[in-house]
Amino acid sequence: MIQLVSAGLLTAVVAFATAFAIVLAGLNAAGASQAEAASGLFILSVATGLLSIAFSARLRMPIMIAWSTPASVLLIATGVPDGGFPVAVGAFLGAGLLTLIAGVWRPFGRAVAAIPMTLANAMLAGILLDICLAPVRAVGELPALALPIVIAWAIALRFARFYAVPIAVVVTAVMVGISTPLPSAVAVGLPALVPVMPVFSLDAMIGLALPLFIVSMASQAIPGLAVLRANGYRPPVGPIFTATGLAGIATAIVGGHSYALAAITAALSAGPEAHPDPSRRWVATIVAGCAYIVLGLGAAYAAAFVAQTPPLLIQAVAGLALLGSFGSSLSAAVAQEDDRLPAVITFITTASGLSFFGVSAAFWGLIAGGALMAILKFQPKTG
Repeated sequence: MIQLVSAGLLTAVVAFATAFAIVLAGLNAAGASQAEAASGLFILSVATGLLSIAFSARLRMPIMIAWSTPASVLLIATGVPDGGFPVAVGAFLGAGLLTLIAGVWRPFGRAVAAIPMTLANAMLAGILLDICLAPVRAVGELPALALPIVIAWAIALRFARFYAVPIAVVVTAVMVGISTPLPSAVAVGLPALVPVMPVFSLDAMIGLALPLFIVSMASQAIPGLAVLRANGYRPPVGPIFTATGLAGIATAIVGGHSYALAAITAALSAGPEAHPDPSRRWVATIVAGCAYIVLGLGAAYAAAFVAQTPPLLIQAVAGLALLGSFGSSLSAAVAQEDDRLPAVITFITTASGLSFFGVSAAFWGLIAGGALMAILKFQPKTG
């Protein structure tokens, strides 16, 4: 039991410490105020905890649900939509609805699964590129603050890979504390849910909701399913998509943008490191779910801390956390020679930040790569 509890706590702490700054940066980039960003982080933490507990207890499998980190990165790359954060909230609702449809309508789910993984990975790599350049920019503009963070991350990566980003976060807090007075946890208090009336925009539905859905499914949900299957688990996919879609719809107005199966951190609780007996590993995800809820209570302080920190420094920590994902996505995108050029077109179009008719570059990247792939694979009928 001690091994299961420690694995669950490790899963939650590593996942939260690795990604909370990315979530807050994404919500802030979409136009959220400090209170709205804290509300979003809080509800994302609580909802992921509750979903993980419910699925793990019901299925007796280590089903770890997480917020969608790729979705947060997309928000950073896209910026404030026309109309501000209320339009982004409308897009959150749209993304949740698409996830729900994927769960209850099998043809749609199969159509999503049919999106070429080379293009999906190329799109994610294009989204990640700018944020992954942030550590370099930070070292150039804020060397006294950024260099210790990067060095600490690199050393930790050598000796304790799972703790590299949490250690970088701790060093960031120390460096910010030296240069800027940090807020008092007592003064900040507990987080509060801040509802935002959604505004619906066709441009935002196409340019933000659809890419949010695609990156969450292709870059987190499907890999998360692969992690579970690699460890011998075969969970029912439809109910998971349905529940995460409903959670997205229910929590969108208070900042909950997207939910999906955990991918990287899922291995901590689904693998043999959690427990030698696969039939008992579900206990670890229940512990992780409970820990997520507790960690969510610190969302207000996390948002206040981020507000006190130079934005480039937060982006630098986020970039360090996402370097592995960027490398994996780019490698998978160009692995197949036949699809390499379409993947490159998707990557560079997405990374360019190109925007037409208010629709983000992620959508156009997928369209451009898909169009070239269709042209290259077109076989005219003969006879």
